Amino acid sequence: MPIATLSNVRHGFGTHIVLDGATVSIEPGEKVGLVGRNGGGKSTLMKLIAGVWQPDFGTVSLARGTRVGYLSQDPRLEPTDTLRHAAGRAFERLDQLHREMEHLYEEMAKPDADIDALMKRQVRIEEEIEQSGGYAIDHRIDETLHGLGFTDEQFGTLVSKMSGGQRARVGLARLLLEQPDILLLDEPTNHLDIEGRRWLENFLANEYPGAVLVVSHDRRLLDTVVHRIIEVDQGRILEYPGNYADFINLRRERMLTSQRNHEKQLDKIRAEEQYIMRYKAGQRAKQARGRATRLERYKENELVDRPAELDVMNLELPKAPRVGDYVLRAEGVSKRYGEKVLFNGLDFAIKPLDRIGIVGPNGAGKTTLVRALLGDLQPDAGELKVSPQIKVGYFRQTQEHIDPMLTVWEYLQRVIASNEGGLRASEQQARNLAGAFLFSGNEQEKCVGNLSGGERGRMVIAGLVSAANNLIVLDEPTNHLDIPSAERLEMALSTDPDEGGYDGSLILISHDRAMLAACCNRLLILDGEGNAREFDGNWDEWEEKEAEEKSQRAAAERAATEREKAKAEQRTRQTAPHSKPATANKQAAKQASGDPKMSKMNMGDIEKRITAIEERTRAIDASLMDPKVYSDAAKSRQLTQERERLQEELEPLEFEWSRRAE
Repeated sequence: MPIATLSNVRHGFGTHIVLDGATVSIEPGEKVGLVGRNGGGKSTLMKLIAGVWQPDFGTVSLARGTRVGYLSQDPRLEPTDTLRHAAGRAFERLDQLHREMEHLYEEMAKPDADIDALMKRQVRIEEEIEQSGGYAIDHRIDETLHGLGFTDEQFGTLVSKMSGGQRARVGLARLLLEQPDILLLDEPTNHLDIEGRRWLENFLANEYPGAVLVVSHDRRLLDTVVHRIIEVDQGRILEYPGNYADFINLRRERMLTSQRNHEKQLDKIRAEEQYIMRYKAGQRAKQARGRATRLERYKENELVDRPAELDVMNLELPKAPRVGDYVLRAEGVSKRYGEKVLFNGLDFAIKPLDRIGIVGPNGAGKTTLVRALLGDLQPDAGELKVSPQIKVGYFRQTQEHIDPMLTVWEYLQRVIASNEGGLRASEQQARNLAGAFLFSGNEQEKCVGNLSGGERGRMVIAGLVSAANNLIVLDEPTNHLDIPSAERLEMALSTDPDEGGYDGSLILISHDRAMLAACCNRLLILDGEGNAREFDGNWDEWEEKEAEEKSQRAAAERAATEREKAKAEQRTRQTAPHSKPATANKQAAKQASGDPKMSKMNMGDIEKRITAIEERTRAIDASLMDPKVYSDAAKSRQLTQERERLQEELEPLEFEWSRRAE
């Protein structure tokens, strides 16, 4: 039975219809990817399932008792909470259950207590506690926060002091810890570095038991996690089995079919238009006018749009000026902020046609390094040598300097170079470029001020690629691009220069592994601790090498452990060859006669001590669930160690009690 169902849903904003007749269902435990152009209705569909919005028409239904978790881009967090406490609020129901259990024990201690009724209630509460995570939740909180890129030192940071990206990651952590029946994730990787994305992929694919509906521009995540793709296209819902790679192949087949239908319809339209032109003034004029009316209705109601994404990026990009042997060189460059070393003594060179990806964890200094290389930021040490012919196109996260009244094609006409060597490109060149970057005819007339963030980013990148720059720097270009736009950018950057592609150098800062694999032939990896490593190859080749090195380290560690174990066994045999039988006999005798330490304790003393240990253990477990305690790492560690000591003491006491009872 489906856990969530949309049936014939229609929803819009004013005259703009976002979803029209949308019908889809999601099964328990199913992992589904939701794709489509920016503004196409993906977030709308999620908010309808989450109950944030109600449909204009149709129904949205959930199975009885279904818990829905929706990832908001701006999660609601208490400003006075610490980072760890904010994530731990996922277990507020568990905290309440523990308080109920403590109250239950107090009720049981009363002389007039109804023990049978209270014990039944205790069983119900214990079952719910077990279902909600039991007592072993601390490691789950820590593991999730570590997986999403937080360190132990950050656990005590107040929410009010965190950045927007950190708050978004804490919101994601809390949602994953809550484990709802269906998880609605809208761009969960936006603030995650590559290691965080890998962890999230593994968690969703292999550990999370519930259903998942995810919107993501990260194609690697969609390939790893999902088994079905739902596409929102012009208000319609289209479904494809398999992951994103399967979707691409199936969708292309569907688009080719659509294109053939479009061409057949155009043939029919041309034939009708010829008939109308031939007979509009003769004896058949009335018939021609009737056919003209029907033709207009046909164009309006039945003509299939030609799939723009099938257009080949057939651009003749202008040639970038030559720069000599090197675009730039860095020798011994260093930068630090306080105690934080970003990079130290870095030697680095960029040659013509180099495509360099700069990767590393959040806060490793990737953007700082680029700004230092470009002269925007003074390094603490080292020397930079830059080609005097360098012409840089730099894509930053904001483009507020652009005149908001320019249309898309007017902006491109002003910034791109003319193929004919003129001062300004022609209008047709600008429109061709806009079309190549997926701006349709009407979209080319939109003013910059009315563009979405993704549309503006796509427009700026199109200008950078076509402006005869011999060095393009892209800082997280895919953060606001939908997948088709990202793929079109990859096509422009990876096309052979001899075939009209970009013939300059590239610096790409990105966590998008698909783009790093498609566009880069070298990598600079920052580790966040001041070290940098160069790798000659793309991202896929680096992952293979990284996996090989990890396997070799693991094998070396296993071999070292085996050697130490063998040495220890040899030392034991040499120093005490007869100790093992003696020890075994001693243990057997001890079990048969009881522990000498407890021989002086009578049964009453043993029972009292067992009861005391159990009561103290329950008190510790209750304390560990207190947010004020589990947010205090030192206090949590102290209580945990005390609990372990009590369990070690309890085991021989219970054995002695059982031995005497027999």
